[in-house]
Amino acid sequence: MKTLNTLLSNTGTTIFTVMSALAVQHGSINLGQGFPDTDGPADVLQAAADALFDGRNQYPPMAGVPELRQAVAAANKRFYGLDIDPDSEVVVTSGATEAITACLMALINPGDEIVLIEPLYDTYLPVVRLLGATPKLVRLSPPKWELPRAELAAAFGPKTKAILLNTPMNPASKVFTADELAFIAGLLQKHDAYAVCDEVYEHLVFDGARHIPLMTLPGMRERCLRIGSAGKTFSATGWKVGYISAPKALAGVAIKAHQNLTFTTAPNLQRAAAVGLMKDDSYFALLAGGLQAKRDLLSEGLKRIGFEVLPAQGTYFVTTNFRPLGFNGDDAAFCRFITEQAKVTAIPVTAFYEGAAPSHFARFAFCKRDEVLIEALARLERLFASGALTRPAASA
Repeated sequence: MKTLNTLLSNTGTTIFTVMSALAVQHGSINLGQGFPDTDGPADVLQAAADALFDGRNQYPPMAGVPELRQAVAAANKRFYGLDIDPDSEVVVTSGATEAITACLMALINPGDEIVLIEPLYDTYLPVVRLLGATPKLVRLSPPKWELPRAELAAAFGPKTKAILLNTPMNPASKVFTADELAFIAGLLQKHDAYAVCDEVYEHLVFDGARHIPLMTLPGMRERCLRIGSAGKTFSATGWKVGYISAPKALAGVAIKAHQNLTFTTAPNLQRAAAVGLMKDDSYFALLAGGLQAKRDLLSEGLKRIGFEVLPAQGTYFVTTNFRPLGFNGDDAAFCRFITEQAKVTAIPVTAFYEGAAPSHFARFAFCKRDEVLIEALARLERLFASGALTRPAASA
């Protein structure tokens, strides 16, 4: 029979699926995949339930229900001072991953180049390549995750169409600074390029750090497509409600991509997300504060066990260096080892790079109930106090 799509056929199962299946097999606490283990705010959930019975369960407007588009525009103004037209500059999508794909579809022609910053979300590269573009990879390195400005500048050229920028950044938990964003903005202006801004963790920033949308910088309003996520903001990742804020010309093409991907998104979930976005400022502060406390709980526990824990300025994740524990294998072996032996699962950080990468880091998710994090730490502590590292599997 004729061959199928080569890129998709050669794409392996995601590391999240692999490690989650391993976690189930071993009855492990899964700190690998980034989703909360409790539901979001009760009033938002109730709004979704109530909206099922208000007689509007047929196809909603393709760009999104008016309530959510207006709420997205209002949130842009409220949090960032951005003036967004809800009628022509907001597109609601079935999750942020679809939004990323729609934005890239709106921009890319075969032969274009897209600048990507590693470590990166595993959807980015396949979509860029499926659209016929060439990824130009620039690497951030632990533990400081500093932006390598010379390398980034060298990645831009005559064929550069856009940069795909993730801040706050998964898995590095880095929040890009105003100075770093200004440098990126300068490159975009110099090379007449766009930015797809994956900002799904925009409200999950810690220690007084401030999320700054690239779109707010001088000259960037007309070059940026900004992506948000109701799933991340309201701890309801299964809802898959995302939204794009973009200038009319870019939003008008992104909606055509959306038309050919999912067309619409569940209307009751859209209306519930609108309720969420209109919540008082205290909700967003408590969301970040609660997650910061969980970050601290997990980070301090991992340090006590002997991990080197890297700073986490935002997102759901902490990255750790496990070499101080005496484990000499790579990150995939380490994550398998702790899943099987401690029954705690993490994600190997090499999964977020293409090609050779630092292989002694593991990512843990802290968006879980405190009792779950405490039990995970107890299991890890028992394992590494037991002499397990002297067994052959530990250095495989």
